[in-house]
Amino acid sequence: MQRQGCNACRPHTAVASAGGRRLRLDQVDDLFRLVAEAESGSVGALEGLCRLQEIRDRRPPFSPPARVLGYAVLAFGIALILRGGWADVGVATVLGLLVGVLEVLVRRLGPTFGVFLPVAASFGVALSVFLLVQAVPQVSVTTPLIAPLVIFLPGALLTTAVIELSTGQMISGAGRLSAGMMQLVLLALGILGAAQVAGVPAVSVTQLAVEPVPEWAPWLGVALFGAGVVVHNGARTRSAGWIILVLYVAYAGQVVGGLLLGGVLSAFVGALAMTPVALIAARHPTGPPAIVSFMPAFWLLVPGALGLLGITKYLGEDRVYGAASLTTAGATMVAIALGVLLGLTAGSGLTRSET
Repeated sequence: MQRQGCNACRPHTAVASAGGRRLRLDQVDDLFRLVAEAESGSVGALEGLCRLQEIRDRRPPFSPPARVLGYAVLAFGIALILRGGWADVGVATVLGLLVGVLEVLVRRLGPTFGVFLPVAASFGVALSVFLLVQAVPQVSVTTPLIAPLVIFLPGALLTTAVIELSTGQMISGAGRLSAGMMQLVLLALGILGAAQVAGVPAVSVTQLAVEPVPEWAPWLGVALFGAGVVVHNGARTRSAGWIILVLYVAYAGQVVGGLLLGGVLSAFVGALAMTPVALIAARHPTGPPAIVSFMPAFWLLVPGALGLLGITKYLGEDRVYGAASLTTAGATMVAIALGVLLGLTAGSGLTRSET
């Protein structure tokens, strides 16, 4: 009996599932606060496990109809940021509402059905856009196609992968990069399937608006996008102001960087500007953890959108444009990663000086 007791106390390895459900922003918020308490020793192992399960099982802070409406507002905001025409913005908002309904319904069915959600959403959105463009020439393709699918674009996943790879975390970085690329392939296959059904060439996915919205519209779109993210992804209401602030700093940095340095390096400036703000917000009593502010900003900097267009073009036989788009997307992700890493260094120095 004594020998068995000693064996039971020895360190051992066990395998456990990490879960198939993606955490909402409110759950990420609570998780990081729990980790901080565990690191300080104020939470024991058993209590921590119980609270971790409570975080996973917690119901969303907003009702399903509110989350659907939040997704439509999110798509509306992204359509303004992408500067489609007003007809494109209207189409993107309606399709965003439909995708929001689909996403809320499928998420309630469980992670098994969620695997098919990106393909189903991209096929439905692309088919609707391709058929509508043939009937209404005023509608372009790119904005109504990308805006309703923005929540499925793995911009945050791919950027995090590049950050991990650049800091020597090879296994986690390679895993995230593979998962992000597979997500893009699934979305691209849905778009290509819709193009085949509608009888249009894959080159149509980059048809831009002839008369884009005014230059002030994207600045309104940033606020709408932030509000939509807060409601649809279930962020704490006290965090909404901080999330929108980080989004505005990221977008302003991207605009200034685009004027001074060009398209790819604009993402570097946006990431560099937003990172210290997110770190400072995380130190405020009402501020969310930095990752909660980072994730919407990664969607805003749209490396995932560039990658989706590139893979769609490449699989659709336009290899030259597809390869160019993928190269631009890769350079953009590296620029964002470098901006975040440099911003983390600067932000850490600022927070240390405050203490």
